[in-house]
Amino acid sequence: MSFQDEASEGAILEVSNRDADPTSGLAILPLCPVILAGGSGTRLWPISRKQFPQQLADVMGPGSLLQMTIQRVAGLSRHRAAEVAPIVVCGDEHRFMTAQQLEEIGVGARLIIEPESRNTAPALSLAAMLAQSGEADCVLVVMPADHLIRDSAAFQRAVLRAARFAERGALVSLGVLPTRADTGFGYVKLGEAIEDGAYGIERFIEKPEIDAATEYFASGAYWWNSGIFVVRASVWLDTLQRLQPAIYESCKAAFDGGCADGACFLPERQAFATVPDDSIDYAVMEHLWRDAGATGVVVPLETPWSDLGSWNAIWDAHDKDEDGNVAKGRVVFEGAMSCYAQSEGRLVACVGVTNIAVIETADAVLVADRSRVQEVKSVVGRIAEQHSPEAESHRKVYRPWGSYDSIDKGSRFQVKRIIVRPGARLSLQLHHHRAEHWTVVSGTAIVTRGEESFMLGENESTYIPLGVKHRLENPGKVPLEIIEVQSGSYLGEDDIVRFDDTYGRVS
Repeated sequence: MSFQDEASEGAILEVSNRDADPTSGLAILPLCPVILAGGSGTRLWPISRKQFPQQLADVMGPGSLLQMTIQRVAGLSRHRAAEVAPIVVCGDEHRFMTAQQLEEIGVGARLIIEPESRNTAPALSLAAMLAQSGEADCVLVVMPADHLIRDSAAFQRAVLRAARFAERGALVSLGVLPTRADTGFGYVKLGEAIEDGAYGIERFIEKPEIDAATEYFASGAYWWNSGIFVVRASVWLDTLQRLQPAIYESCKAAFDGGCADGACFLPERQAFATVPDDSIDYAVMEHLWRDAGATGVVVPLETPWSDLGSWNAIWDAHDKDEDGNVAKGRVVFEGAMSCYAQSEGRLVACVGVTNIAVIETADAVLVADRSRVQEVKSVVGRIAEQHSPEAESHRKVYRPWGSYDSIDKGSRFQVKRIIVRPGARLSLQLHHHRAEHWTVVSGTAIVTRGEESFMLGENESTYIPLGVKHRLENPGKVPLEIIEVQSGSYLGEDDIVRFDDTYGRVS
């Protein structure tokens, strides 16, 4: 069934115009942004790690990619018929960091916490079910958390155009006019021209080989697939149920068995483990041609766009000096050309080199030819096979109460710099294999040690013997900073027995 036929019959216009003013730009249905933030973090290693993926990192700034994405959609509220809080889908291990970043920019969002990654189709399905649980229906604006879109106003115009088609029952993709033959993007083949610069979708093509990409670019009949979709919640779920019933039924079981925890929704873990792993493109969009009940539309996104899928894309997105170099942090170039260098602390000097990327962190350094940065993913796989911690986390690790940085380590000792946020506290815990010495550098601490509780100020210290229950908390209005010296036969993070925890992490 063509979009024109559906629109002319008016069969899909099921909602009233009670909130619609054709001159106001208001959508008939509320718009609900859905941010997909469940990435695992290998493409931008060593900045991005499994426990600190790229959407949480500041690679373009100011702020993380997640924060930039949320702020980009915030302006859509001016055009809504009703206010609907954004939905952010993230992994369980990133739950508290995601919530903290949203709090930093003053955004109240609903979080869906995935027990494990099952790709974008299940993530969108859970978001559609959550949106429908609070609204009769709404238009979902679905996007990854790690894209760069320069012109927020142009993005919002494209979303509002797409929403008009979505309200009439279409599954809408935002397409980007390609500027080159690129094998790193998926493509949308344009169908019939519809109206307002939009086209029907003939088919989706995942990342092609270079010969095919060159042909697509030359033909002018293909746009890049941005991975941004606009669709009514009800339409997505109905289409998914027809095309991928196994995904629909397992997601419904996980949603129906799930529970709320404050602003978070937790799907039922065992049911979610049975959900097939599939993307929005593969599960639904590539099959629209064989579904008589579905209509695909592509609307142009007329602004510079990047999915920031590699360090080469990061280099391309930044302003450059006269030699084509990009520097972030403490970087010096001498006779270098077309390089990207980023320092998280130490001075990085690039002399007489061309077309390379150098990324320095506290515990790892990447040096790569910019034309081969896609191979970073394979390097991370090899590091993980060696069970090296650099694949999993940074030296500085974020926790719901703050962070710690392992600044030195030996066979029977470890030194950490611990920051506890104002009003936060660690769990009541004990260790079987290590003792700890705490020295307050700044701020005020309340220490629980066994049956006693006492305060420590700047330059004061205490000792926590092995096997004794203890807790650290910050009662003040400024961050608490302490130096912790651990000593013992085993210093792993899994030597923690929790008895009480504000953040639900009881052993």
